[in-house]
Amino acid sequence: MSRRVRRRGAQSKDKEKVVISPVFPEASEDCVIPRPGGGGGGDGAGVAAVDWTCLPDDNVVQLFSCLNYRDRASLASTCRTWRLLGSSPCLWTALDLRAHRCESDTAAALAGRCAHLRRLRFRGADAAAIVMNLQARGLREIAGDYCREITDATLSVIAARHEALESLQIGPDPCERITSDAIRHVAMCCTRLRRLRLSGIREVDGEAVGALARHCPQLEEIAFLDCGSIDESALGKVLPLRFLSVAGSRNLKWTTASLAWSRLPNLIGVDVSRTDVSPAAVSRLLSTSKSVKVLCALNCVALEEEGNHNPTAFSNTKGKVLLALFSDIFIGIASLFKGTVVKERGFFGEWRSWENKDKNLNDIMTWIEWILSQSLLRIAETNPHDIDEFWLRQGAALLLSLVKSSQEDVQERAATGLATFVVIDDDNAAVDPARAEAVMRNGGIPLLLELAKSCREGIQSEAAKAIANLSVNAKVAKAVADEGGISILADLARSMNRLVAEEAAGGLWNLSVGEEHKAAIAEAGGVKALVDLIFKWRSGIDGVLERAAGALANLAADDKCSLEVAVAGGVQALVMLARLCKIEGVQEQAARALANLAAHGDSNSNNAAVGQEAGALEALVQLTCSQNEGVRQEAAGALWNLSFDDRNREAIAAAGGVEALVALAQGCSNASQGLQERAAGALWGLSVSEANSIAIGREGGVAPLIALARSDAEDVHETAAGALWNLAFNSGNALRIVEEGGVPALVHLCASSGSKMARFMAALALAYMFDGRMDEVALVGSSSEGASKSVNFDGARRMALKHIEAFVLTFSEPQLFSMAAASSAPAALAQIAEAARIQEAGHLRCSGAEIGRFVTMLRNPLSILRACAAFALLQFTIPGGRHAMHHAGLLQKAGAARVLRAAAAAATAPIEAKIFARIVLRNLEHHQLEASI
Repeated sequence: MSRRVRRRGAQSKDKEKVVISPVFPEASEDCVIPRPGGGGGGDGAGVAAVDWTCLPDDNVVQLFSCLNYRDRASLASTCRTWRLLGSSPCLWTALDLRAHRCESDTAAALAGRCAHLRRLRFRGADAAAIVMNLQARGLREIAGDYCREITDATLSVIAARHEALESLQIGPDPCERITSDAIRHVAMCCTRLRRLRLSGIREVDGEAVGALARHCPQLEEIAFLDCGSIDESALGKVLPLRFLSVAGSRNLKWTTASLAWSRLPNLIGVDVSRTDVSPAAVSRLLSTSKSVKVLCALNCVALEEEGNHNPTAFSNTKGKVLLALFSDIFIGIASLFKGTVVKERGFFGEWRSWENKDKNLNDIMTWIEWILSQSLLRIAETNPHDIDEFWLRQGAALLLSLVKSSQEDVQERAATGLATFVVIDDDNAAVDPARAEAVMRNGGIPLLLELAKSCREGIQSEAAKAIANLSVNAKVAKAVADEGGISILADLARSMNRLVAEEAAGGLWNLSVGEEHKAAIAEAGGVKALVDLIFKWRSGIDGVLERAAGALANLAADDKCSLEVAVAGGVQALVMLARLCKIEGVQEQAARALANLAAHGDSNSNNAAVGQEAGALEALVQLTCSQNEGVRQEAAGALWNLSFDDRNREAIAAAGGVEALVALAQGCSNASQGLQERAAGALWGLSVSEANSIAIGREGGVAPLIALARSDAEDVHETAAGALWNLAFNSGNALRIVEEGGVPALVHLCASSGSKMARFMAALALAYMFDGRMDEVALVGSSSEGASKSVNFDGARRMALKHIEAFVLTFSEPQLFSMAAASSAPAALAQIAEAARIQEAGHLRCSGAEIGRFVTMLRNPLSILRACAAFALLQFTIPGGRHAMHHAGLLQKAGAARVLRAAAAAATAPIEAKIFARIVLRNLEHHQLEASI
């Protein structure tokens, strides 16, 4: 696969392990750095030094605040003064551990700095279990992502250890192991709680909600998202409640809910998105509640059916705002700004820039941003039908507006939403072009690139993911490149944060599909960054390795970039992955990259370099036995390309390549066209060596190649015919082909394949089989072990010769040939040669033995074989062919000129044989003249 897209749900939970020690390495009191150009003598002579400790403390602390935790630790280790400043409480009021594997030693290392910690974000149930070890009893906000395995016990202990907690958010993955018991513990321990957001709880019972109502007098916001059941009437007793979201929750009694919630005196906003809420319940809540101002109901089927059927159904909302897919969400939210002139689609930005904000309106807008980012992302993940119009009309613009939010989690979800909503098929990396271009038209590319330069790694990661997915579209990819996105992604690929580097590598993977971007990636240092990623996270991190290898595979397809990959250590890195990595996606991309590196045998030495790398060929041979078809296909493709080098060819055979590839061919009769082509191609490449050719025949390789020759795909025709042509050079193999029913298969190719190359090589294989050399073997006995198979050799010979003749005659025009025979005019011969030329045949390279066989065939008593031999030599010597000079030299050594002149003058020879022989003589003269210049 040459590109990859990623939706939020596929995000890897793996994290790098980063331990930040509370005690920095001992450093000198002074931090002296020489000026540029100064001497480096230890005695200080000639050294102009800067004492960085003279910087004001406030400036240093400000510098620390711009760094991530890893860089803060590194900078603080510079000297004792900075070590103290690096531990300043103001730098440790917020902590984001999502990118790190948070273990007990990490928490213990951080505990000394967490006395003043107020906000904490973490990822995973394991991280949740050790939050208590941070000793941050003053925490006000806790947010945990991907905590599917979090338990009641863990959540209860978190609540008990953090009684000052004001905001608790666990999601978006379902917390199926959390029950109402844990919610009661939270309510009793965290009496200052103002916001509670939980996802995927099976049941929220009345006792749990009642405990919240009794013990949390300041609880203003509740979000029970995607829950199994919720006690609706109990929620109606949480009197301080201002904002309520039950988005995605099931089994709610909407009549009860609308009646109970409409009595809440302070309720301002309600979110029922992605539920089966009824139109009647929505109308009741809007008409009877005195306080509700906003009701969000995105992707509610029953409501949308009513709204589409009856556009005026919800028009009488008494100034209240209904946000739904069928409404104009921008106009609805803008209506909240009464008495203030705002731009219809620019009010989010205007509101954020206001210095004196109305607190009530500010709370509403902050909540709207949060619920919209949640619901739009969920809708993008499920990708429901018939929603294209919404995304194009306002969905894309909404996500771009939310990307500018001052709330970090809203920004991240909006960026993830942009990455997700454009993807319509994960498996085939398919992106909806209209949606991608809608993002581009609304200014999304420069916005996302600016976000990618943020100092916050969570934002960097999600922005890079969005850029990566959008770049599947060629127009967007060009815009990304034009806006400087390649350099930004190359920089992010060097990040020490694995999540950031992984998404950046994905962006380079997709951009590198375009030929016009490959050089720019190399110039931006992208090749070196990608290779370094493989060495940095060499095991157990599938996402970053697959993306880095995939990008290198695309880049290696370019001749110049393939050299860059090799110089940067890419051969060693990719071979290491092929040998040691057990993850199939990584294996596939590593093998594809090695195949592309080895594809430039005529222009650089990468083919030989890959073969000489320790363990490379053995690893690729082993990968042909993988259970994954993509891995087998790319490994076979790599072996095919590598087999063009003589040393590699024999080394592959020594590594068990013949046996592995014959087994692969035997098992791929029902496989994809790509695997069939590469399996036959690899055998074709190995069979150039006569020893390998004989081994392939003995291992049973003839029968599967004949089966592949019957494929419906032209590419498979070519590789199977090429392999059979090589095998047929050996008389024993030729007999096997006849015995295995290969003559009808080759005759069919020769007569009806849509590929001229397949027809040509099938004709040559048949010519080898019936030029007389097989007869002696056939007289001795069957090539197969055991009893001889019953074959009508005379009938097979007649069939073969008939179709060889028919093939050659397809390149004959009687009138033109007669003119050429009568006049010997060079122009006529040139015209015939151009008409007869098979362009791809110029890539074929024959050995001296093969050329000698065709020369011998020019003397064959069968006139059709003489014509076939002359036609073949014409193809191999046409000026401009890759190996034409090589073939001309072999013909000169074999003394072929005399034989060719005899064939051209033979009275009994068919006109085709005469004319083709004369053209070959003309070609030899051309090459002789060219060599003498």
